[in-house]
Amino acid sequence: MPVFNRRLVVAAAAVLVLSGAPHPAIAQAPTGKVTVVTSFSKDVTDPVKKAFETAYPGVTLEVQNRNTNAGVRFVQETRANNQVDLFWASAPDAFEVLKRAGLLQAYKPNTPGIPAKLGPYSINDPDGMFFGFAASGYGIMWNERYTRANRLPDPKEWADLGKAVYHDHVMITTPSRSGTTHLTVETILQGEGWEKGWATLKAMSGNMRSVTDRSFGVPDAVNSGQVGLGVVIDFFAFSARAANFPVKFVYPTVSTVVPANVGIIANAPNQAGARAFVDFLLSDAGQELLLIPAISRLPVNPATYAKAPDGYPNPFKGAIGLPGFQFDVGVSERRYAAVDVLFDQLITFNLEPLKAVTKAMHDVEARLARRDNPAARALLTEARTLISAMPIAGEQAASDEVRASFQGTTPQAKAPRQAELEQQWSNFAKEKYAAAAAKVAEAAKLAP
Repeated sequence: MPVFNRRLVVAAAAVLVLSGAPHPAIAQAPTGKVTVVTSFSKDVTDPVKKAFETAYPGVTLEVQNRNTNAGVRFVQETRANNQVDLFWASAPDAFEVLKRAGLLQAYKPNTPGIPAKLGPYSINDPDGMFFGFAASGYGIMWNERYTRANRLPDPKEWADLGKAVYHDHVMITTPSRSGTTHLTVETILQGEGWEKGWATLKAMSGNMRSVTDRSFGVPDAVNSGQVGLGVVIDFFAFSARAANFPVKFVYPTVSTVVPANVGIIANAPNQAGARAFVDFLLSDAGQELLLIPAISRLPVNPATYAKAPDGYPNPFKGAIGLPGFQFDVGVSERRYAAVDVLFDQLITFNLEPLKAVTKAMHDVEARLARRDNPAARALLTEARTLISAMPIAGEQAASDEVRASFQGTTPQAKAPRQAELEQQWSNFAKEKYAAAAAKVAEAAKLAP
C-alpha cells in the first residue's frame, strides 16, 4: 500500500485548478450546462467539476449521481427525451450495454500520450463510443487495527476469505447495486471458471457479516472498524489510506485492472460541452487531478505517474492487478443480468442459511483437525458440493433465451420469465443449503 505525500499532491492540484487547464481544440466553444450521469462520489466529482468549470468559463457541470445499474436504466428509459450529455462510471460492461442499445455516440478525442492498451485491455472502445480516463483494480481491503485485535491474518487471495478465521468479519456489496462489485464477481467467474468461481464466491459469502446495497457502505465500514475486511475497488483503499485510516489493500492473483470510462450519450443536448468534458478528463490537467488523495485513481497516461507521490501504484510498471487471463467484456455483457440475479437469489436473499451452514461446517472442521474421522470428512465434502452447486451453467447464463428473460422495459415491468427464474433459483439455493446442513449435522455426530 503506497503512502501518499498528501501535501504535495493537494498543492499540485490547487495550482492546476487555479491556473486553468489548456483547452483542447474543438469545433465549437462550449457554453451552458453539461449534464453527466455518474456512479462516482462527490470526492471525485467535486474536484473535477471545479477544475472543468475553471478551464471552460461559461460552462456549468451538472452531476446526477446514480449507481451504475440505475444509471444505465435511466439512460435507457429516457432515450426518447434525452437530457443527459455523458455517462461516467467504472464498469466497462455497463458501457457495452449502452453501446449495444445504440445509446452512445462516437467521438475522437485529441489525446496524445495515452497508449492503446493497458496490459491486455484496450483503453478506449475501438469504435470510439467510450473512453478510458482512469484505471481501476479490484481486491480486498482490511482495517489493520481490527485484524490485529481479532488476531486475523492478512488475506492474499479470494479463497482466503472463505477460511473459518474470517467468519462474520467480511462485507461485500451486492453486484445488482454496484457495477464495480459486479465486475469483481465477473472477474472471479472468468478467472476461476464458472463452477469454481461460484464455489469461491459462496465460500466467501458464507463468512460475510452482511451484503450491503451501497458501494460506499463497505469501505465506510472497514474504515470505521465496524467490520474487518471488504471486497472493494482499489481507490477506496488508496483514498482511505491517504486520509490516514489504518487500512491495507491487496490485489488477489485472480484480479484485473481495467479502464474506468466516460462516453457521450446519443443525441446529447450539449454536444460541444460533452466533447470538452471528455477532452478535459484525458488532458494532462484532467489526468493529474486523479492524483488528489481523495480521488486516488490510476491515470491512463503513463507520463502522469512522474508527478505522482512515491509509492503510488503504477499499472504500467510491474503486474499490479494484471491477471494471467484476458477479461472478456463481451461475455460479461451477455450474462450481466443473470449474474446479478444469481448472486442475489443464491447469496444476498439466502445469506442467513448460507452463513449458518458455513459456520457449522467450520466448527466440525475444527474438531476434525484435532482428531480426524474419514466418514465425517466425507460428509463435509458432500456438503461443500451441495453448497457450490449451480442451477444454471455459464453458457446458459449468456444465452439469448436467458438474456431475454431479464429484458423488461423497466425495473418494475419484469420480463415474463424473470420472476419465474428468480423463484427457481431461490428455491434451488434453499434446498441445497438445507441438504448441506443435514450432511454437516451428520458429520457433527461422528466428529470426536
